[in-house]
Amino acid sequence: MNPHPSKPHARHDTKAWQVQVWISFGVAVVLCGSGLAYLPVAPIERAFMVMAYVFCLCAVFALAKYVRDRHAGLPETPAWGLVVWGGFGCAMGLTGWGLAQLTIAPPYAAFLLVSWLFLISSAFTLAKTLRDAHEALLAERA
Repeated sequence: MNPHPSKPHARHDTKAWQVQVWISFGVAVVLCGSGLAYLPVAPIERAFMVMAYVFCLCAVFALAKYVRDRHAGLPETPAWGLVVWGGFGCAMGLTGWGLAQLTIAPPYAAFLLVSWLFLISSAFTLAKTLRDAHEALLAERA
């Protein structure tokens, strides 16, 4: 029961959920990092793939914030939406293209693909969990 009826109730994720989200993200980062570290290609190709994975990760967090802000009705310029969605599309497209262009064994390519998709999905989940925690903190302070 909320002791202050006029005060909004802050909804919190469980600690177990928060731990699971962080562990999943950490595992995805380790899998991607190990896959990229031992990638049997030229150093320039490895550098391209590392940059592509980092680009995807940054684009995920920017897109997650943009979508959440739009849902909350916060003002945004139309150009910002184009930049965020365009950046996410470019990051995913270029990374996918880069993976397809690598001349590596199919099992290794599959590992890189699956770990990359795991990183993307866990990053979206982490962004949502962090934003939910922030909004709950703001609701408690109100």
